[in-house]
Amino acid sequence: MHIIKHAFVGAVAAAAILVSGTMAGKAAGALAIGSCAAYGTSYDFAATREAELAALRKCSGTCKVVATVRHGCAAFAIDGRHACGPHGYASAPELGRAQNAALRYCYRYGGHDCVVRAWACDGGG
Repeated sequence: MHIIKHAFVGAVAAAAILVSGTMAGKAAGALAIGSCAAYGTSYDFAATREAELAALRKCSGTCKVVATVRHGCAAFAIDGRHACGPHGYASAPELGRAQNAALRYCYRYGGHDCVVRAWACDGGG
């Protein structure tokens, strides 16, 4: 019984290491934005550059990467009445903080009815 208990504990420890290693290996994400509320997001990539390219591919029109995340979140907010107008974006360790910061920037740059348009989290975000 004692040997079985140690074998079980060892198996659980090995599984935890395997899962954490897998998650750590895929912990890059990105947010790309373009004109008139266009956006692209990505997450679960092994490298930041891969995440950036994936976000750009998902964004329609001429877009640029505005945030990359590793074990965090990024958010994009627009003025809901004027999608081509004021906007804001931010990244933070937690989703709520990224969304709140993106909304603050949207209002700071002249938005009146700002809403979160997109967000992406990766890893521990």
